[in-house]
Amino acid sequence: MGYSERDKYGMYKASSGGAGPGPALMGADTLLGEKVVNAYDIELGDIKEIMLDMQTGQVAYAVLAFGGFMGMGEKLFAVPWQALHLDTANKRFLLNVDKDRLKTAPGFDKDAWPDMADMQWANSIHAFYGTDPNRPGAPTRAPGDLGTGAGDLGTDSGNSLDPRAGNQGGDSDISRIRGSNIG
Repeated sequence: MGYSERDKYGMYKASSGGAGPGPALMGADTLLGEKVVNAYDIELGDIKEIMLDMQTGQVAYAVLAFGGFMGMGEKLFAVPWQALHLDTANKRFLLNVDKDRLKTAPGFDKDAWPDMADMQWANSIHAFYGTDPNRPGAPTRAPGDLGTGAGDLGTDSGNSLDPRAGNQGGDSDISRIRGSNIG
């Protein structure tokens, strides 16, 4: 079942005519269960969860389930969002990883999730998939890790990483939308 069939609110109904949010903006819930294939059209698994970076509002990872049978024995992988490409024609995601290589990817069990805010863990994930941990969509520092950069904000400052009011910026500035600006 593709994202258009999981569309509870009809947001993709008119997308062929240009109205509606998809595929430029898509509901996270409609992407859960999407198939992920590689360039050879070999199915790698499906998306079980989408992990949001709560400081930036960016999607950091898609959690991909691979292997197992009917959910038993499947391994989970945090795949950097920037490593996935939406194939709108076939309603699925593409991931440029060979199936045998994916078997060696850093993964985890559903009952033992890693600390995804740990930057050492994040760097190892990005290194495996060949993505840039400094690009938007990569996780930010964990709360309490103040760093030494000039733009760092303390965790108790009440400020966000984007100091503009939520109503500033145009439609082309959609990458800066954060949950704290909505409402």
